[in-house]
Amino acid sequence: RSNPQVARDDMFQIGKHGPAKNGQIVPVRSSSALVLSSTDINRQKIYVQQPPIAASGHSSQAFAPHFPHTVRTTETKNCTDCHVSAENDNNAIMAQLLLLETNFVNFVGYHAFVATGDAGLEAIQVTEWEEPQAVIGSYLHRYAYPDWYKNHTERDLELKEYHTHHGTGGVTNTIQLRGEYLYTTAGTAGFRVYDVANLANKGFSERITTSPVSPLGQDTHISTANATSFILPTNMPIAPYKEQPAENLETPMHAIYHYALITDTEEGLILVNVDTLSDADPTNNFLERALTWNKDGILTGATHISLAGTTAYISVPDSIIVLDLDKPLEPVVLAQIPFNSPRATAVQFRYLFTLDSEGFHTVDITNPAAPKKLASAFVPLADARNLYVARTYAYVAAGKDGLAIINIERPEFPALYMSYTADGTITDLYDVKVGSTNASLFAYLADGKNGFKILQLTDPERVPTFYGFSPEVKPKLIAWKHTHGTAMALSKGLDRDRAVDESGHQVSVFGRIGSRPFTLEEMKRLYLRDDGSLYTVSNIE
Repeated sequence: RSNPQVARDDMFQIGKHGPAKNGQIVPVRSSSALVLSSTDINRQKIYVQQPPIAASGHSSQAFAPHFPHTVRTTETKNCTDCHVSAENDNNAIMAQLLLLETNFVNFVGYHAFVATGDAGLEAIQVTEWEEPQAVIGSYLHRYAYPDWYKNHTERDLELKEYHTHHGTGGVTNTIQLRGEYLYTTAGTAGFRVYDVANLANKGFSERITTSPVSPLGQDTHISTANATSFILPTNMPIAPYKEQPAENLETPMHAIYHYALITDTEEGLILVNVDTLSDADPTNNFLERALTWNKDGILTGATHISLAGTTAYISVPDSIIVLDLDKPLEPVVLAQIPFNSPRATAVQFRYLFTLDSEGFHTVDITNPAAPKKLASAFVPLADARNLYVARTYAYVAAGKDGLAIINIERPEFPALYMSYTADGTITDLYDVKVGSTNASLFAYLADGKNGFKILQLTDPERVPTFYGFSPEVKPKLIAWKHTHGTAMALSKGLDRDRAVDESGHQVSVFGRIGSRPFTLEEMKRLYLRDDGSLYTVSNIE
């Protein structure tokens, strides 16, 4: 089926046309890429909302140059739609403009995936199957499926459909779905990839498995001393090993896209080539380390990693280590940013947002090799554990204090927008992920001992401006589920608005020959002078 659920009219993006249009700069639109589902004659769900891979190996979450049919002199774009504003209040807009993604339209889909510590993991059904695919308990659910909504409210908003896996030892602490595979780290049990291709197929008794065939024919586990987190360069299915015919004028994928990047408190950084999981050959699914790196012990105690293109930000006990992975198997230390027990990081265009034992901070990373920690950018938080940045808000899993939502429209002056505990029921929040379904925004919560929860953040009834670029959010608890272990982490929804990474490397396919996103140098021309200094603009009245 097609997935128009996150189609919106509040996004403005630009890139380069192909040779047919002389490589001109042009508006770019999403091409409404497919996610595919199939049900057989016995009502078995053969596969569920799988994004295919483009023939070039890029993500099929496609984009295309789209010059307007008409050109107006009013109601058009201003200077600050394409350049950094003098007020520095358009960082999210710049990220959207350059196709770097904003984490706002990410698609969670039929299941949410939860890491449940020593109990393993759970896949929880969070939407109906029929179209419109309403999130259970949502505004749309109430009107599209009133009988099912009534049943849900009579169950006190509890979700009932789920599948579990006990894990294979250790404490499952990070989790991410990509295609038909679920990637995890689990402390002393290392890094493991589960097969979830048949998760919704009633013909299978074991819906989540470590090996769909004999373990002799597959091993997707990497033993490590104490794996604490991992990241994939993209959560969109890709095949970076594919070669592009020269006549197609396509941009090859960067080498970083071959790998999963794992942090370990003892071993530092571990890279694992995961290409075999996208080659349609089930007989060669054996994972091996490509790199183990902890030069001079600089990554000892590593607990978290985020990635912006080929720049990695790794949290260690007293700082964040900035690594250049342009040559993935030859890491280079770019910088070390002092922090007090940093816990999580997230990047949006020119800024790195960071949580540590004191609270929320902003770092200027316009030049990743010379990061600047901003004294003006601090929000105190007593128990911050993880964060998720979506357009002009940072959503912080604030432990005993519930969900902290921070306004980052002006990244150098973040401000607490609200704290939300759902009447004191969110008291152990480890993780939060945000995504869009049928034009409304939702937050998915891993609330520790309290289990899994869903909040509706926008809807037409409570937030009339829900179609804006970054509407005011009003959290409302709409569903929950007790989990079999401590809910510690969630899988991020499928990226839907990323065509290029922060280093200028294309990741999603373009639908016109020779068209593409900007390279990093082309991006910089919109906001940096030749000497590398920032320039800003104001709108002309």
